[in-house]
Amino acid sequence: MTSQPALSRRLGLSDAVFIGLGSMIGAGVFAAFTPAARAAGNGLLIGLVVAAIVAFCNATSSAQLAAVYPSSGGTYVYGRERLGPWWGFLAGWSFVIGKIASCAAMALTFAAYAAPAGWERPVAVAAVVGLAAVNYVGVTRTALVTRVIVVISLLALAVVVAAGATEGPGAGAWTGGALVSHGWYGILQSAGLLFFAFAGYARIATMGEEVRDPSRTIPLAITIALAITVVVYGAIAVTTLGALGAPGVAASTTPLADTVRASGWAWAGLVVRVGAAAASLGALLALIAGIGRTTLAMAREGDLPRWLAAVHPRYRVPHRAEVAIAVVVVTLVLTIDLRGAIGFSSFGVLLYYFVANVAALSQPREQRRYPRAVQVVGALACLTLVVTLPAAGIVVGVIVILAGVAYRLLSRRANRRRA
Repeated sequence: MTSQPALSRRLGLSDAVFIGLGSMIGAGVFAAFTPAARAAGNGLLIGLVVAAIVAFCNATSSAQLAAVYPSSGGTYVYGRERLGPWWGFLAGWSFVIGKIASCAAMALTFAAYAAPAGWERPVAVAAVVGLAAVNYVGVTRTALVTRVIVVISLLALAVVVAAGATEGPGAGAWTGGALVSHGWYGILQSAGLLFFAFAGYARIATMGEEVRDPSRTIPLAITIALAITVVVYGAIAVTTLGALGAPGVAASTTPLADTVRASGWAWAGLVVRVGAAAASLGALLALIAGIGRTTLAMAREGDLPRWLAAVHPRYRVPHRAEVAIAVVVVTLVLTIDLRGAIGFSSFGVLLYYFVANVAALSQPREQRRYPRAVQVVGALACLTLVVTLPAAGIVVGVIVILAGVAYRLLSRRANRRRA
């Protein structure tokens, strides 16, 4: 049997860091704070801290595993290697279906900021097609475009923080006593929703086959990208709550734009819109790349159709997988309103990281970089946040996971009959 061309190691440390930042910054800042405020009020600040701690545990587990298994697929590969095929399939399927929903949500978020009224869906489709084309022609183009998008996003967020600081505590000023007014269940639910914002650091690990010196680069890039994102999210959360208050954040579809508006910086509204659009594009670009690599890994093992395992002989990317993903995302963008898909996406991603923590926990002493207690906390926290997510997201998540299990059982049975 002719072997497929291998992916090429072209990404350095700064490339990997920017891909991680592009995956995280945007998805959370422009999508997750509103539902988190509805769940926890001012307690979303505690939820943000909880989400950051869970993300740290998961990130260190991913980094520890990626240093030993630097190939495309992330936790799908780690689960197979450390725990067995079914664990790997659970992780890979959870990642693919959760992140495909995220792709559609990010495309629609971009269109909400960038498109004229009534043109949101066509513009969202154009964004998906355009970024899929960027990914198709090579991972170095992906890294270059991501750098530009991250810089634009960070500048826009800096404007929001500056505007909020100029305004000072207004009608939205909060007190420490109000942090737990919605109860701890609401706080945990907000943490599960905000975790959606941090999940992009895994994109670095899923591209492990394309990173130079992966045993050093991947752990370091994950740590740097996550640390920067935590600081940015903390600043934005404090600023928006101070300017609008928890009720204002919960009621707003564009809390960052409303924060700037409340400050009187009318000129900055356009800056925020550009930044929001750029951040959404950055998240979408990195999502398509990451899902493509996980799909490639699953197809290589027969857990998805094997024709998806093709690597382009010139561009050295999983081109069939990325085209298939783009088609599915375009279909969702045209047919479904996914603004409420954060809970479903978090469901899939938290299961993905549960497997990562359990896989890292099983590693022998010579492969360990972090204490076992970190993985125990990460695994338990993932399960806790899963069960506190909105009920609709849990129900849909369970149904889709069971559909994936049924597909794998049927395909394995068909393969045995052919053999």
